[in-house]
Amino acid sequence: MKQQSPLQLFVEDLDVTFGSGSTATHALKKLSLSLHHGESLGLVGESGSGKSTLAKVLTGIYGFDSGRAVVAGHELTPGRRKPLKDRRALQMIPQDPYSSLSPRRTAGQTIAEALDPKGADTKKHRATVIEWLERVELPPESADKYPYEFSGGQRQRIAIARALCINPKIIIADEITSALDLSVQAEVLDLLGQLRRELELTMIFISHNLAVVRHVSDRVAVLFHGELMEEGDAEAVFRNPQAEYTRQLLNSVPGRPGFNLRPDRAAA
Repeated sequence: MKQQSPLQLFVEDLDVTFGSGSTATHALKKLSLSLHHGESLGLVGESGSGKSTLAKVLTGIYGFDSGRAVVAGHELTPGRRKPLKDRRALQMIPQDPYSSLSPRRTAGQTIAEALDPKGADTKKHRATVIEWLERVELPPESADKYPYEFSGGQRQRIAIARALCINPKIIIADEITSALDLSVQAEVLDLLGQLRRELELTMIFISHNLAVVRHVSDRVAVLFHGELMEEGDAEAVFRNPQAEYTRQLLNSVPGRPGFNLRPDRAAA
């Protein structure tokens, strides 16, 4: 019997409420999820379903009211927001890499700062910076260029390198292809998939695009108004959804059931 890999994320009965009284919004309701080392969990649902709220709780941007959340061995406590002390435990790849990259820093400086925030010495870390640029399929001379000199897909590759270069235990990718053209989406996702295999990454992949989620996820969790509607093996969920809401989401995908990220591919 195959031994299960270590647990990297454990969330149990997580409740998050914004506001109070009649204007209160219940963003997450008794949400329970888990994620093992090397797994990719796709979070899907409409806007307002709670996907990004969960990401912000795990990164410490938002607090939570009750429940448990254990991130890479670090237990978060209910109440006020509190960032993880170990920044290598979890890193996020943002939706918009242009706004997340400082226009005053070169790609090399950005990656060097991730490697050593207290002493972002590009010369000292030059070899590692170049190694990571090459890993995300950018030429070495990219180290000396500024964000405006790159395309959207190239900026997203820099954001990926910045997140991965410190060997985090968990990666959260939040709608990272939503602003990219379809062909560029496929290239970035193929790269992320390759890095996942090479580095045995543990990843939460957030997207409203079901074809993208199917492309990169081992398991899928479907959220609706902060509640977990369905969770399971990605192919099983896509081929035989149990929840009515999941069926509605899948039926809204053009070309379903053979939908795919690339329109020129044969149906699955």
